[in-house]
Amino acid sequence: MAPSLPLKCSLEVADALASGQPVVALESTIIAHGLPHPENAKTAQLLEQTVRDRGAVPATIAVLEGVATAGLSEAELAYIADPEKEVLKLSRRDLPFAFSQNRTGATTVATTMLIAAAAGIRVFATGGIGGVHRGAEVDFDISADLPELGRSDVAVICAGPKAILNIPATLEYLETLGVPVIGYRCDMMPAFWSQSADLRVDYRLDTAAEIADLCIQKWRAGLNGGVLIVNPIPQLNQIEPAKVEIAITDALALAGQKSISGKALTPFLLDQIRHITEGATLNTNKALVRNNALLAADIAVEMTG
Repeated sequence: MAPSLPLKCSLEVADALASGQPVVALESTIIAHGLPHPENAKTAQLLEQTVRDRGAVPATIAVLEGVATAGLSEAELAYIADPEKEVLKLSRRDLPFAFSQNRTGATTVATTMLIAAAAGIRVFATGGIGGVHRGAEVDFDISADLPELGRSDVAVICAGPKAILNIPATLEYLETLGVPVIGYRCDMMPAFWSQSADLRVDYRLDTAAEIADLCIQKWRAGLNGGVLIVNPIPQLNQIEPAKVEIAITDALALAGQKSISGKALTPFLLDQIRHITEGATLNTNKALVRNNALLAADIAVEMTG
């Protein structure tokens, strides 16, 4: 049962849901905290247009003045993207504070899933999910994205867990939660900026229609929780895994020196890796999230067809 949130949908999103049109949720943390300005604003617009071009309605999700909102106006998107504005980073635990204090914040994968499910949106495109961090056996740093995948009935399309994570442990955790990991036209788990982490996915499906049918059958059977669809970044846009690993190692060492942890860790690491790779990961991020939006729109169209 979806939680009862202070929730508002834009007129476009509300009309689409009421008439059974395909809708794709998009997160806002990538806009507020994942990409630098002005690339973040341009990427937000690109993703919405990509979803529209494939026949679905985009619903970028955020919390605006204490209200969970599905479908942002151009002005609201611009506000979330503005580095001069105070935009909180909101995971599940942060929602009561944002609601009670009428605060504005960008939603992580976990909170985007939760709000999408509450609004009745079943498909969500993001870049990469959070997961079990390297060193979690010591500090228990595990993203709230994983338990939310076990709770919310949403299909999440991503390029795999973020490469900064312990990907084998993340897969084990998803298995424990009963979340199926579906490889779109791939047998091996993608590693965000690279095509493969040399770990097998649970199942391979080669069409959006097959993925849509699996999701529908899962939820119709009362098997609650999400479905993770991993979509490898196009080979043209990937970064060699060895280069990525060197950058991650250097960024993690710097985070340790600065005692950076918790919700500040992932944005810090991604920013450092962008600098270490001389901006290569920025272009890769944009390419992979657009690729995921394309597939998400196709799956949403199939679900409502």
